[in-house]
Amino acid sequence: MSFPAWLSSSHFVILGLLLGFAIAHSGLAALRPWGEQKIGPRSYRILFALVSLPLAVILIVYFFNHRYDGVKLWQVQGVPGIQSLVWVLSAVSFLFLYPATFNLLEIAAIQKPEVHLYETGIIRITRHPQMVGQIIWCVAHTLWLGTSFTLVTSVGLVLHHLFGVWHGDRRLTQRYGEAFAAVKARTSTIPFLAIIQGKQTLKWQEFLRPAYVGVAGFILLLWWAHPYLIRASANVNL
Repeated sequence: MSFPAWLSSSHFVILGLLLGFAIAHSGLAALRPWGEQKIGPRSYRILFALVSLPLAVILIVYFFNHRYDGVKLWQVQGVPGIQSLVWVLSAVSFLFLYPATFNLLEIAAIQKPEVHLYETGIIRITRHPQMVGQIIWCVAHTLWLGTSFTLVTSVGLVLHHLFGVWHGDRRLTQRYGEAFAAVKARTSTIPFLAIIQGKQTLKWQEFLRPAYVGVAGFILLLWWAHPYLIRASANVNL
């Protein structure tokens, strides 16, 4: 079977990498109750990180190195205001991708990792902030780069996170039952829908937390380090 000349092998490689990451990440999330019983919450969180983080780094480096592969679908990099729009969308995406409703000490396994039912902060906007953040990130970067490779990558990332919406709700339903059903009824997957429906009210004081300052600092650091990360990834043969 022959493929068009512009459809380089990198399009299939990135889909394979995304599938591998999705299987490892979602699979380990599904096995969490069993794994924590066997080796404990902290050890399982470390195992989760040791598997997920290297796969994520490989994905990021491969994306950086092949982002201009394939056919150019559009070119807007010279259009006034587009670069600023992309940076704003990217910054907003990270506010959703790394919401401060999650305990960073638990993520690092410094504190005992727990499963929580949150209904505050960014969860009032959407019950699945990481999915929303990923979609915003994909829109921004696909707009800026305009290549078929970036579009394929974005489609794969969005599909993984849409699966994560179903998978996450399913795991919380199994763990909390009616308690999660009540939270689910008062929140929404679509951003701001629960607020529009009157089921939620934004409380801005919930965002005045040190962790949100940390996320903002991370966004500024990433903005500064972005060109250095791209140059560093170019030295990796992926």
